[in-house]
Amino acid sequence: MRIDLHTHSTASDGTDTPAELVRNAAAAGLDVVALTDHDTSRGYAEAVAALPAGLTLVTGAELSCRLDGVGLHMLAYLFDPDEPGLLRERELVRDDRVPRAQGMVTKLQDLGVPVTWEQVARIAGDGSVGRPHVAEALVELGVVGSVSDAFTPDWLADGGRAYVGKHELDPFDAIRLVKAAGGVTVFAHPAAVKRGQVVPESAIADLAAAGLDGIETDHMDHEPATRARLRGLAADLGLLATGSSDYHGSRKTCVLGEFTTDPEVYGEITRRATGAFPVPGAGGTTA
Repeated sequence: MRIDLHTHSTASDGTDTPAELVRNAAAAGLDVVALTDHDTSRGYAEAVAALPAGLTLVTGAELSCRLDGVGLHMLAYLFDPDEPGLLRERELVRDDRVPRAQGMVTKLQDLGVPVTWEQVARIAGDGSVGRPHVAEALVELGVVGSVSDAFTPDWLADGGRAYVGKHELDPFDAIRLVKAAGGVTVFAHPAAVKRGQVVPESAIADLAAAGLDGIETDHMDHEPATRARLRGLAADLGLLATGSSDYHGSRKTCVLGEFTTDPEVYGEITRRATGAFPVPGAGGTTA
């Protein structure tokens, strides 16, 4: 089985619609794909309706968190999307995204960059607007060469010249809320130092003690030595070790299935979840 547990669609900051995403996942030879858009479950219905035969969909989300001033992302799988506590927090994060992005546009304009809110809104479309959309605007304007190049202290990195904060969950609260919604939690790309500051491994131990289920060890932003170290850490802490692409369509260079999750680990995730269940494809719509 080929299992990719971290992908994004146009419901947040990917470039594939949810329907395109599941069709592309099947074409890439995946057996299981998780839709984990940022702080939203808006893409679920479209993905399920288009789900090809032979592909199983895991519903999820990537939750925006912050611990001691350091941003981190928590993957949540197979939770009840209508559970009130978690839904309320996801709505707070989502509602803060527009004023945050508008604030970044203002800061960029003050730095002499001719970006406009209309440009960023066009790029975001119906998705939950975020830094990648602002970064793509910088690419369009020729300010930077790629979306990744915008995530530096000069521009949009945490604490950067054009950075603006947003409402974010405490990761311990995120674990509690996801568990209350019947879901499973995995710390996304915990050692992605190229993105900026990361939390220390002692914090991962604290999160494990609070009920964290796993860490994403195999990821494009982890060097081979880092992946090996994280797998050892997961074993020491009794955490599940996952692998995934963090696919964003054409917005990033990674491809579906670039890293995958062991079937036994996937099986344990599904055994622990009580809020929702994987959806087997039945030959979805082709439109």
